[in-house]
Formats: sequence, structure tokens, C-alpha cells
Amino acid sequence: MTERYSLSQYCQNKIILIDDALSQYTPVDAYPPEIYDAMRYSLFAGGKRLRPIMLMAAADAVGGCGSNYLPVACGLEMIHTYSLIHDDLPAMDNDDYRRGKLTNHKIYGDGMAILAGDGLLTAAFSTMLSQPNVDSAILVNVVREIAAAAGASGMVGGQAVDLASEGQTIDAKTLEFMHQAKTGALFKAALRAGALLANASKHEIEALTNYANQFGLAFQITDDILDVVGTQDKIGKPVGSDMRNQKVTYVTLYSLDGAKQLAQKAVDNALASLIGFGSEAEILRDLVEYLITREA
Repeated sequence: MTERYSLSQYCQNKIILIDDALSQYTPVDAYPPEIYDAMRYSLFAGGKRLRPIMLMAAADAVGGCGSNYLPVACGLEMIHTYSLIHDDLPAMDNDDYRRGKLTNHKIYGDGMAILAGDGLLTAAFSTMLSQPNVDSAILVNVVREIAAAAGASGMVGGQAVDLASEGQTIDAKTLEFMHQAKTGALFKAALRAGALLANASKHEIEALTNYANQFGLAFQITDDILDVVGTQDKIGKPVGSDMRNQKVTYVTLYSLDGAKQLAQKAVDNALASLIGFGSEAEILRDLVEYLITREA
């Protein structure tokens, strides 16, 4: 049985493990230093490590030990960080700040920022495949799912729809697909990976997949809300970027109050998915409830 921690304690403990492992996978003395410096700049820019934490929490929820799967968890964080570097580029969202710091291309230039993202993406897969003590067939299946979630049918595809939709009128179905792919796919991959690595039952995997879908939806809706009501000091980047880029969001489509109601419904649905789990899943319950109150 998983020892009971508060959400903040659990996350702090896991972040220490994740950061230590990431340091080993991206050494400071590697050559050429320019690319590793740029990779590490964004990788250690103060991220919440939410995706690797969710992988470990999912493994814990089905009776496993999430900390045993650090290589796969770190690979997820590398993929997420690469996506942020590219997302901030002038050809994409053209953001100057991320997590309260200058974005990668503002420090290293567009070319090196692109290469830093490329470096993290490719390093992610070699890192995940270094995972010990897991049946090779299971590990290959997990890495295949993560690759699909990160690619054209997942995160990259969602970003493509987002880019093509700027200044356009899109309907709720398109908005939902865009964010299920752009944001939700990697969350779902993280949770399913943790369950699969820990030899979860088919029923447990289905329940965690449902939870992941609702978590991703709630996360994106609250992200849209924060872009309207948040502050740069707390979210670490300028607010109002969606409006500047003429993007349709849950707030513009449903109103601020409507978006808040949708977020709460998604949280309730996520919690309902965990009814069959015991105290081992308490961190997952706390994580999704945190979304409603988060300020960053």
C-alpha cells in the first residue's frame, strides 16, 4: 500500500527524483556544450513535472511503485519540454516568457532553440528505452503509445489544428479534438504508461484512461480560464496570448462562467472514474481537484 502523503509532499518528493535523473540524462559536461546548455535551460526552468508525476501516481494507484519507472517518466518530461520550446517560437505562439523566464529562443536564438527541442525529443526515446526491470514487450508497447501521443495523431496534430485555426471560427467539436490531441494525449499516455508498466488489470487501465481524458479536458479549460483571469507573476508568461493570437478557446466559446462549469463537470467525471480504486489513488484524486483552484 502506498504511504499517504499530501499532494504537495508527494509532488516535492517525486520532483527531487525526477530532477536528479534528468541531470544524469543531460550532463553539464557533454559536447557540444551549446546544445546541451540550451536543452538544460528549458528542462530545468521550473516545471511542475506533472506528466512524470502522473505516470508514477498511476503506477502507485494500481499497487505498483511509480519511482521504479523514472526513465520512462523522464522521457515524458523531455517530450513535454521540447514541445514548449517549439510552441514559444516566433513561427508558433511567439512568446517571450515561459515559467517567468525568457523563452529558449530569446536566450539562444531561433536555430539553437529548434535544435534544443529536437535534442530533447530524440533523447526522450533513448531514455525511455533504458528502463530496466520491465518486460521488453510491455516497454515497447508503452514507448509506442507515447510516440503516438506525441506525434501527428496526438500532440503535434493538435498543435497543427491550433495553428491553422488562428483567426478562424471553429466549432466545439474541433476545439475538443484540438485539445484532446495537443494537451490531453500526453496526459493519457502518462497515465496509461504508469498502469501498463505496473501490470495493471484491463479494468484498471480502462478506468485510468477515462480519468486521463477528463483530466486533460479540465486542465485545458482551466488553462484557457487562466489566460483571461490569471496574472503574469503567477502563470509565468503574459496573459491574454490567446486573444492576441485570435484563438478560439473554451472561454470564447462558452463564456467564462460556462468554461468554469465545464471544468467542474470534467473534474467530477474524472473522480467518478476512480470510484473502484482505494487509497492508493488518492494522489490522482487530489491532482484533478487541484485543477479547479490552480493559479499557474
